[in-house]
Amino acid sequence: MSTIALIDCNNYYVSCERAFDASLAGVPVVVASNNDGCAIARSAEAKALGVKMGDPIHLIRDRLTKHGVVVRSSNYTLYGDMQRRVVAAVEEFASEVEIYSIDETFLDLEPFVDRDLVDHANAMRDQVRRWTTIPTCVGIAPTKTLAKLANAAAKKNPLFDGVADLRDPRLRSWVLDRFPAADVWGVGRATAAKLADLGITTAGQIRDMQLKQARSVGTVVLERLVAELQGVAASAVEVVEPQRRGMAVTRSFGMPVHDIETLMGAVAQYAMRAGEKLRQHGLVAGQLTVFFHTNRFKTGAGQYQGARRMGLHPMTSDSLELLAAARRGVEAAWRDGYAYTKAGIMLDELVAADLRPRTLFEGDVGRRERLMTALDEVNGRFGKLTAVPAAQGFKRDWKMRAENRSPAWTTRIDQVPLVLAD
Repeated sequence: MSTIALIDCNNYYVSCERAFDASLAGVPVVVASNNDGCAIARSAEAKALGVKMGDPIHLIRDRLTKHGVVVRSSNYTLYGDMQRRVVAAVEEFASEVEIYSIDETFLDLEPFVDRDLVDHANAMRDQVRRWTTIPTCVGIAPTKTLAKLANAAAKKNPLFDGVADLRDPRLRSWVLDRFPAADVWGVGRATAAKLADLGITTAGQIRDMQLKQARSVGTVVLERLVAELQGVAASAVEVVEPQRRGMAVTRSFGMPVHDIETLMGAVAQYAMRAGEKLRQHGLVAGQLTVFFHTNRFKTGAGQYQGARRMGLHPMTSDSLELLAAARRGVEAAWRDGYAYTKAGIMLDELVAADLRPRTLFEGDVGRRERLMTALDEVNGRFGKLTAVPAAQGFKRDWKMRAENRSPAWTTRIDQVPLVLAD
C-alpha cells in the first residue's frame, strides 16, 4: 500500500502577495483575473465578506471599497516563482514529488512510514512557512483521491489542525461519511446529479458502490475513483511529467481593437510566447490555430468570431515560423467593422523535438535553432519583450489592464524589495 501526501498552499495567490507586502496581513484581499475581470483568489477575510469566486470586479466594486478590500491584479510570474520555492522546501520530506497544480503537490511518503507522519508533515509545513511565508495544509492517505480528500478535511475541519492522516480505516470512514459526493475530486456536475438520483450523496456512499455500477454511471473514470476511495491506488506519484498534447497563449485586450495591424501586434506577441513555451518543454508543434472575437457578453453590439487552423510543415518551435502562420490565419479570418476584445494562439500535435518527422526541404534548421536560442537568452537576461519582431510593436495599447499588479519581487533585479536599516 502506498503512502501519498498532498500539500496545498492556502489562498495561494493572496499568500504570495502577502509574502512581500506586510500591509496586506489581516485585511481582506482579492486577486483579479487577467484584465482585472473577475475574482480568482480571495483571502479568508474577503470570503467572510461574501466575495465569491468568479465575481466580476466591476459589479462588486462599491462593496469592495465599502469594506476596504484590497484588489491586486494577477501576477503569474510571481506565483510561478513562488511555486518553485515551495517545491524546493518540500523535496527533502519526500522520495518523489509530483507538481499537480500551481498550489498543490503530491508527495511519496512511503520511505518515511516508520516516522510519525503528522509530525513529519508539520515539519514540512514549518519549512515552507520559513522559506516562503506561505501557509499550507497536508492530507495523507493510501491513494491520491483520498489524499486530496484528506487535504480538504485538514483545511476545513479544525480537528485536524492543518494535517489530516487518513491511513486509519476508521478515521477515513468517519471523514468519507461526512464529505459531500459533489466535492470529491473527479466528480463533475453531471456525475454528481446522476449519483444524487441514486441517493448517493457522500464520499462514503461512492466508496461503497459496486465497480460495475460505477462504470455504468460515470464510465471508467468513476470506477477508478471508487477503487481509489477503497484504498486501491490507480497510479503512484508520477515522477516524469506526461507530455503535453496542446498549448495555448490567449489574452483579453485592455481596450477594443478595430484594425488588423493592431490585432496582429497582439497575435505576434502571443505567437512569440508560444514558441518560447514550446522550446522550454523541448517540443515542436504540427498545427496552429489563431482566433479572435468580439465581446460575447455585450448585448446590442455586432458579434464575430474569426479562427483559422494552419498546418505546420515541417513541425516547428520557431517563433518566427509560428508568427508567419498566425499572420496568414488572421488575414484569412479578418472582418472589418467589429470591436475585438480577445485573441489567442493554440498549438496542437505536439511531439518531442528530437522525435519530429523530418522533411526533404527543411533548409538550415540549425541556424534557425541558434537564432531562437539567442532570442531566448536575450529576453531571459534583459527581461521579456527586450527583443521582439517589428510586427509586435512597442506601444501595445491593446495590452491587458493590470492597474494593481504587484512588482516582480523575485524575478526582476530592479524590483527586488529594499530593506533599509538605521
